[in-house]
Amino acid sequence: VYLLESGGGLVQTGGSLRLSCAASGRDFPFSNMAWFRQAPGKEREFVADISWSGGSTFYADSVKDRFTISRDYFKNTVFLHMRSLKVEDAAVYYCAGKVTGAGSNNYQAATYSYWGQGTEVTVSS
Repeated sequence: VYLLESGGGLVQTGGSLRLSCAASGRDFPFSNMAWFRQAPGKEREFVADISWSGGSTFYADSVKDRFTISRDYFKNTVFLHMRSLKVEDAAVYYCAGKVTGAGSNNYQAATYSYWGQGTEVTVSS
């Protein structure tokens, strides 16, 4: 299984971007998909996750009400719609897949076994 992110780029403060994460392969052993981000000199942090069925979502407080995670079931693609972007949102954004039964803490990077290569988001003031 491979995860491929796209959609990053340069945006001004207050702008919007939509990130995509396409999963490819024959079988997808995921219970959850998530977005994490990592800014230079900082640890990778949880942004949002969605159940593979698409029924439940959760957001970090820092992005709640501004970001929306969604999933296209038939295209095996997860999206992160980002609005009202702030300078502090600038980071490399990673898509991750959690294997069914891997653990209960969906907010820790260590819980996820599959990762994309990342897509960079730059926010200018």
